[in-house]
Amino acid sequence: MVFVLAAAALSAQAPYDIVVRGGRVIDPESGLDGVRNIGIIAGRVAAVTAEQIDGEEAIEASGMVVAPGFIDLHQHGQSLENYDAQVRDGITTALELEIGVEDIETWYEDRHGKALVNYGASISHPYSRQMAMLGRNPGLAGESLAIELTASQTAGLLRRIERGLDQGAVAVGFGLAYTPGATRGELVEVFRIAARYGASCHVHMRTDHETLANLEEVIELARETGVQAHIVHINSSARDRVLDYLALIERAQASGVDITTEAYPYNRGSTLIQSHLFNEWEDYTDEQLAQFIWVRTGETLTRETFPARRHMGGTIILPPLYREESVRHAIASPLVMIASDGMWLSGGRAHPRSFGTFSRVLGRFVREQGALSLPEAIRKMTLMPAKRLERRIPAMRNKGRLRPGADADIVVFDPETVIDTGTYSDPARSPEGIRHVIVNGVLTLTDGEVVASARPGRAVRAEISYPFVPGTTWARPGQ
Repeated sequence: MVFVLAAAALSAQAPYDIVVRGGRVIDPESGLDGVRNIGIIAGRVAAVTAEQIDGEEAIEASGMVVAPGFIDLHQHGQSLENYDAQVRDGITTALELEIGVEDIETWYEDRHGKALVNYGASISHPYSRQMAMLGRNPGLAGESLAIELTASQTAGLLRRIERGLDQGAVAVGFGLAYTPGATRGELVEVFRIAARYGASCHVHMRTDHETLANLEEVIELARETGVQAHIVHINSSARDRVLDYLALIERAQASGVDITTEAYPYNRGSTLIQSHLFNEWEDYTDEQLAQFIWVRTGETLTRETFPARRHMGGTIILPPLYREESVRHAIASPLVMIASDGMWLSGGRAHPRSFGTFSRVLGRFVREQGALSLPEAIRKMTLMPAKRLERRIPAMRNKGRLRPGADADIVVFDPETVIDTGTYSDPARSPEGIRHVIVNGVLTLTDGEVVASARPGRAVRAEISYPFVPGTTWARPGQ
């Protein structure tokens, strides 16, 4: 009610800063789906009305869809170059929540005042684990990830997780497929800390091609600790068993476990070639190796080039490991949010999901295939991810919605033309049909072109409990 009253006061000051006129407004919270005009003042939506309104700047949206800006819970690419690509896909909030980051304070400082989109990150379990064991972070590589922690190392890990949450980390990020040495006992302790802070745990499950034990592990951890659990990229983790995985998630939810999931709309993944996932690469056939693509150049790999690239380290695109039908099941499921798993750009290139995830869902799965409705797709891209984070980040209650008082994060797109255009060999191509994007009341994309001077992105961050002062020994009060 506070925001509605505030918005009413703002609307009395019309003309508005920006008006979006005559578009088909879809608000997943209220269920609104009709032609309206939107007025924006001071970075907030001040009016959603059928009445004619005027503003200092006007966007004519007749024939277009006007929706809340897309919220991407799984976006590794957090550079200025990545943000440029994201806003062209209608993204207004990009969050690195799966693997997360090592140093929350520095990460946020590095982006303050520089971002096109809203940004945020989780504190990383694998990176914190590396720091606790080695005193440095070699990333998702090295034999340390396969070794159990000692008691003192576990204590160091837990201190680092607590420090990150005290510094406002959005969540805790896990890559269990990359950390085979992580025991159940270790994970219980980290999940308990997350639960105490009201933070969600975003989990890349262990690799399991035979049973559902990897998902059962996360469900039982969430049940025991009461944490909010979120399974990342259910499409690539479950592959052609996605319906079985979704059924298990649905049963867990029905039994009171707070667990959710997400998917991206491709049947080929991307990851780091140096990771533990490829320790057995020498057992691959030449035909299997030839299905891997080295992102930096677009070349397919061979028995000679695979080890060289593995030694160098970098991103690759994986073979098609599951059917398009399985992707469609995941995207259409009411349980599943949309998230890109977008990768850092390498020489301007990455998996095409880094450029066109949301446009692909709207163009291929909604318009061409009819796998889900347009309002349902928008709900998966906006309200569902916002609600996943509201317990930890109350400010998310004003994102993913188009109502008076909500943050003016808005995308305007043509439902008849929106589509991704990148391919696995030529990924760095912008989508078509995304016409305008507004972030916190500032135009960042207009007529399909990025506004180069715009830097309206703000930090998505929890309340800072105990700031860390560089050069000091960190300890929570009472420790």
